[in-house]
Amino acid sequence: MLLSGEICLASGLCVYGSRTEAQSERAGIAIEPYGCSGRQGSRTEGRRESAGITTGPYRDSGSAPGGNARRDGTEVSRGHSSRATADGERGEGPNMRSQGGAVDCSYALLNPLGGDALRRDATQPALHDDLMERVLASENMRRAWTRVKANRGAPGIDGMRIEDFPEFACSSLPAIRQALRDGTYRPQPVRRVSIPKPNGGERLLGIPTVTDRVIQQAIAQVLGPIFDPEFSDASFGFTRTIYGARALRRAATAQNRARRIAVDLDLAKFFDRVQHDVLMARVGRKVRDKRLLALIGAYLRAGVLVGETIEATEIGTPQGGPLSPLLANILLDDLDKELERRGHRFVRYADDLLILVRSHRAGERVMASVSRYLTGTLKLVVNEQKSRVVKTDDGVFLGFTFRGKKLRWSERAYQDFRHRLRKLTGRSWGVSMAYRLKKLAEYVRGWMGYFGISDGYRPIPELDHWLRRRIRMCYWKQWRGVRNRIRQLRALGARIRTAIWTGMSSKSDWHLSRSLGTQTGMTNDWLKGQGLISIRDQWMKAHGYA
Repeated sequence: MLLSGEICLASGLCVYGSRTEAQSERAGIAIEPYGCSGRQGSRTEGRRESAGITTGPYRDSGSAPGGNARRDGTEVSRGHSSRATADGERGEGPNMRSQGGAVDCSYALLNPLGGDALRRDATQPALHDDLMERVLASENMRRAWTRVKANRGAPGIDGMRIEDFPEFACSSLPAIRQALRDGTYRPQPVRRVSIPKPNGGERLLGIPTVTDRVIQQAIAQVLGPIFDPEFSDASFGFTRTIYGARALRRAATAQNRARRIAVDLDLAKFFDRVQHDVLMARVGRKVRDKRLLALIGAYLRAGVLVGETIEATEIGTPQGGPLSPLLANILLDDLDKELERRGHRFVRYADDLLILVRSHRAGERVMASVSRYLTGTLKLVVNEQKSRVVKTDDGVFLGFTFRGKKLRWSERAYQDFRHRLRKLTGRSWGVSMAYRLKKLAEYVRGWMGYFGISDGYRPIPELDHWLRRRIRMCYWKQWRGVRNRIRQLRALGARIRTAIWTGMSSKSDWHLSRSLGTQTGMTNDWLKGQGLISIRDQWMKAHGYA
């Protein structure tokens, strides 16, 4: 059952087509299927009729649909009419009213290339459509809210939570919609949040308000189908699980074709270094709606709240909003096209770029030329310390490395995984075993959902064995007291002599977690029944075996 605010979001926007027709009828404008439409077109047609000039693409019986005919019926070249010069010679020129020709306001006549403009209109509707109205369409806004609600997220600077937005939208959405239509809406600054990077340092995020997240998502849903079809096949989006796997498989395929040298280019603080004018110039190639362009620019310049001070954002696009990934791909699409023009085999995942070449010398040359393109044309900064030319077996891309034709998770990723498992199974974490196993399962499923595509199976059984031993240690730690431990082992089916010997032992919890008593009592099946996840089962699932 929908909340009242969600009902408002689902049905609050009106239909714009009927409103336009009604306004046109009140203004006395006739909308024709052929010829010009709109207020200016009707005025022009009225002037022509008062001057005795016939208009319309089919008013002349002897003319072609494009109006390529003289008044005497003589055919002329497409889009032009013959005119008599002072000395009697024939010349070519536009079909002008002053020459006495039939004036048609259709695209085929106004365009000197004939009907090509009609074809371009059909293939590039974004240049002429009113994109802001498509952004504000009720169905588009409803889908945007559904997506934002599913992603959840932290509040922005106004403190509004996801749960509070439906009630706010029901009362404020009409005013926000009208401000967007009038071009007077001003986005609120984003809230600065820093998260630690796996390899050290911090990643700066900008958290927009829930209202701005919904609007940004609505914009992304309209612009995505316009830009996505022309993105490179070697470019992969920001969805980590699906597109990350595709990028890795493509890289593995490319390096199998005698390209065993990798150029790993790293962009220094990519989202913080994006130049607004460079980005907006590329957005403006396909978007001509000035209101929408102004709104995107306002989001780029909205500012950021750092502590209690609002700082201006003269460069950069905040990483954390729904619109940022699409804008990043639009900017870097020029790089993809340049690499394709040069004939390189490459893979780009977000701002991570891997170019595969045949020799180390070629790799150095490619890295130098691509770095010049990034700094000179796109105004981005290349991190020279992290960018390098290495063999594919020695490089790391998206947490993976290559071993011949096989994908392997990197050693760093593997050690980080074990470190996180050790924290989740620590004896000093004072939580219930049910909660511990729940959090452990969530983390293992997430990690294996991405790294499970690794072709290496050898460490999987050892990891499962190690994880089961740590869980037995946690149970043993919680069963305090000799009598309680003996009672628990006897209840699980251990022999009485084994239970007594294990329960009275003074050895460490880690040592006893591998003893006969704990293993015959807390069997693998029993641990699975308690909710312990199997890393092997997750790996098999990722490879389609289960």
